Parts: sequence; structure tokens; C-alpha cells
Amino acid sequence: MTSGPVTAPPRAGRSTPSSTALRDPSDHVPAAVDVQHVAPALRGGRALLLAPVSAATWSGAGQLAVSTLFTVLGAILLITGVAVGVGTALVVVGVPVLLGTLALARVYGRVERTRLAAQLGVVVPPPSPAPAGFGRRSWWPRARDDRAWLAVAHAAVTSVLTSVAVPLAASFAAVPWVLLATPFVDASRQPFDVIHVPAYVAVPVAVVLPWVSALVVQLTTLAQVRLGRALLGGRSRADVERAAREAETRANAAEGRAEHLRETRSAAVDAADDERRRIERDLHDGAQQRLVALGVELGVARRAAAHDPQAAVAAVDAAHGEIKEVLAELRDLVRGVHPAVLTDRGLDAALSALAARSPVPVDVETRGLEPGMCVQAQAAAYFVVAEALTNVAKHAHAAQVVVRATVAGDRLRVEVADDGRGGATAAPGGGLDGLRRRVEALDGAFLLLSPATGGTVLTVEVPCAS
Repeated sequence: MTSGPVTAPPRAGRSTPSSTALRDPSDHVPAAVDVQHVAPALRGGRALLLAPVSAATWSGAGQLAVSTLFTVLGAILLITGVAVGVGTALVVVGVPVLLGTLALARVYGRVERTRLAAQLGVVVPPPSPAPAGFGRRSWWPRARDDRAWLAVAHAAVTSVLTSVAVPLAASFAAVPWVLLATPFVDASRQPFDVIHVPAYVAVPVAVVLPWVSALVVQLTTLAQVRLGRALLGGRSRADVERAAREAETRANAAEGRAEHLRETRSAAVDAADDERRRIERDLHDGAQQRLVALGVELGVARRAAAHDPQAAVAAVDAAHGEIKEVLAELRDLVRGVHPAVLTDRGLDAALSALAARSPVPVDVETRGLEPGMCVQAQAAAYFVVAEALTNVAKHAHAAQVVVRATVAGDRLRVEVADDGRGGATAAPGGGLDGLRRRVEALDGAFLLLSPATGGTVLTVEVPCAS
């Protein structure tokens, strides 16, 4: 057919609040870093073996003690304030109570973020500022402040979490001492019953429970950090910069897309103008000249009809031949503009008609084609196949051509493959270049593979929505 730099991962090991600097709130903190920082036992290995004496466990236990008091008190105040504010919303006092509670929730969130930074060395990026103003028009935005409501939810969830985790961890930490002491207690001298646990049971359990208590502390601390990031935090500076880069990339892609569309639309206009001039030239040099010759022959027949009937008959026969030639040229011309079979019976029948007229044997394979669907795409595919078969007949010296047309999703894919000599190129101004421009104008893809060793495959994909 012719015509950013890679950053090394953090090193494993213990990480304590005293030895780990506070993270910059502008930095993006991945989940793995939180695990290493506040719950290293979850990584297994040496950190798990040393969990009961790990600095992360002791700092977590200390922050749990403070967090339990703070979050329970905050939950009581905030939930009570919300309940009173919502319950008395129809009364004048209800709205101020609700707005005051939400403002207090913002304060709670700020204090909780500060506490996490001070006790754990974990900085939670602050959220967006609260709605400004205290006028009559500002109460609704303040009542709809999602970050304040998330702070209320944080107080409620964290208070329940710490209220359950602290007694559980304390029990697991205290039980080993009781179990180890029971074998040495004389029950007869005690005023109350003492449950005696055999030493072979007490010792293993007493050894395991400290690790369980440490895991509870670290897991609860990790859950608090995740809750703080999800409910009390905002986007970090790195997230903002990443979003800005993504927006810039999308804008550049949209600009490139617009430029591509301008170029393809301009190419489509040029192709349509070339096609119009070709039709005008074909009409002028072909059908028009034959019609002139037909008029001359009919004039000769009229003049000879009286004195030379045989000459008149010969002139009429010549005119009849000219009429057949004109009709054939007009049919070819109309077929080149838009074949009627494509509209009436679809691309399958149109491709079969092209194959029947081709001097080279053509096998047509279609799948998913229906008349009336993807009209513009089917028209583009038809002209691609027509031009490709014309090139094969003129230049490829091929013995066989295979045409495949399939609809996959929202795209029409057409492939024309021959076993000719190859070396085809879509040179500017050539027939294949015109097809490429026509396909690109429909936001399609045009791929020509024609190695010099032989064989050519032309593949075109056109969106059906075009």
C-alpha cells in the first residue's frame, strides 16, 4: 500500500518522641510512617519483641491517659451542646447555643492537634479556617461548618475508643502480677477466697499478656492518629502542591487537546476543499465533456436522419454509448462522495461491494456492525478501505487482501492487511495522508505499518460518538 528524584524509605528501628523531630505539617505523611512512629510493633521482628519496653508504648500509654480525660470531657460538652442547640433550634436560644458549640468544637480540634504534636511528635495539618463573620447572614455557613462537625464526631468516637482501650490495656498489664503472686498466697489465712492458678499456667500467661497490653496501646494510639488526620486535619502543603500540579497537567493536556483539535479541524476543512475541487474537476473533465460529445452526436443524427439513415443510426449508437459512459462516471462520482449502499445497508454491505469491484481478491470480516450506527465513523472507515484497496491494486502487487471491521465499545476499528511488497508511506499530499487527516478530524487514530520487507497493515480507529 503506497501513497522527581527517588527518596529512600525510612530506616527501620525505634522512634521516640524525644529522638524524632516534629514533622512539618506541610509534609505528606504516608500511612507507613505513622505505623513506624507510633505502632512499630505492627512491623514485627525486633520491634514486636521489645514492645512492652518500647518508647512508643510508654509514650502511647501516657497520651492515652491524658486523651481519655480530655476527649471524654470534650465529648460530653460538645454532644450536650449540639443536642441542646438542635433540640431548641426553633427557639431563639437554640441557634446561638449550636453556633457556640461548633466554635468550641473548632477549639477542641486545635487543642487535640497540639496535644498529638506534643505527646507523639505527630503533626496534623490544620483544616481550612472557619467561616468568618457573626452577622445574621453568617450563621448558616457557620452552622454548616463541616470541620466543626467532624471535630464533634472525633470527640465522640475517640472518647469511646479510649474509654475501652485504657481499662483493657491496664488489665492486661496488671493481670500478670496477680497470676505470678497467686501460687505463693496462703488462702487459709486470707479473709476472702483466692483463686489459685498453677505456676505452669500463670507463668506463660504472665509472659504473653504484657505484649498484648503493648499492642493494645500502640494500636489505639495509631487509631487516634488516623482519626486525627481524617477528622481534624486538612490538606498538607504537599497535597495542595500536588493538586496544583495535577490541575496544571490537566490544563496543559486540555490546551494540547484544543490545539490538536484546531489542527485536525483545519486539516478536515482543507481535505473537504480538496475533495470539492476534485469533484468539480471530475465533472468538468469527465461527465461534462461526454455530455458535450453526446450533444454533438445527437446533432449529427438529426441532420443525417433525412438523407442518410445509416449515418443517423451510427450517430445514435455512439450517443447511446456516451450515455452509458456518462452514467458510469456519475455513479463512480456519487460513490466517491457517499455510496448509497452505505446508507441503505451499512458498512458490511459497502465493504463487500468494494471487495467485489477490487481486482485483487479481498476477504471481508466484520463483527458488531449494524446499519445506522456510527454513521460518520462508518463513512470514514469506508473511504479508508476504498483508498487502501485502490493503492493495493495500483502499487502493492499483492495476491490477497484481508479487511477487518469491528466495533469494540465506543470505537470502530478497521484493519486492511495485504501481502504486497510494502514500503507504503503517508506522504504529504498523497491519498493516505488525506485519509489520515480525515480520520484525525474525527478524533480517530491512524496507524500504517509497511516494512520494506513486504506486507502492509493499515489500522484505523474512529470513535462511534463522532
